[in-house]
Amino acid sequence: MARYNGPKTKISRRFGEPILGNGKWLGKNSNPPGMHGEKRKRKTLGEYALQLREKQKAKYSYGVLEKQFRKTFEEAARRKGVTGENLIKLLEARLDNTVFRMGIAPSRPAARQLVSHKHIEVNGDVVNVPSYQLKPGDVVTIKEGSKGRESITSTVRGKNPKFNWLDWSETEFKGTFITYPERESVPENIKEQLIVELYSK
Repeated sequence: MARYNGPKTKISRRFGEPILGNGKWLGKNSNPPGMHGEKRKRKTLGEYALQLREKQKAKYSYGVLEKQFRKTFEEAARRKGVTGENLIKLLEARLDNTVFRMGIAPSRPAARQLVSHKHIEVNGDVVNVPSYQLKPGDVVTIKEGSKGRESITSTVRGKNPKFNWLDWSETEFKGTFITYPERESVPENIKEQLIVELYSK
């Protein structure tokens, strides 16, 4: 299963944001990555570079590689509405992202692992595909046989109340994907319009 396994801090320093988890080194060292990062001046980026940067940021944030990201964009373009907002909605509706947002896993990579190892059910059926697209009304639960595993239940935390498109019960280990989120509710710092412009060339 393809996924990014490289250094996370390097990616965070490249974008100047903790997009892959811990950003503790960003405050201490805001230079670009690499041996000569301290001496290298940050250049003013051109139009194409800015668009490519936003696409890369979105891919790393949601843990999606190029081919799958392109397919998601094409699906977003086919749907009614604003393509950029549709793209964010589809990325948020991924099963691994929803498991992370509900607080079942502490990070998206951890959520992806839970899904891949068959610990998560959707509407009563085990789903082990991280990119599985949830639809409004779908119920996400931790598999009955996995509820007794401390390694899983110890990391479960309460859902962030800002994510009002999701419902989660800590006592039942059950949540519901209520609806697709509105763009202003999604906290990711991604300029999706630049991605649309990039793919429209």
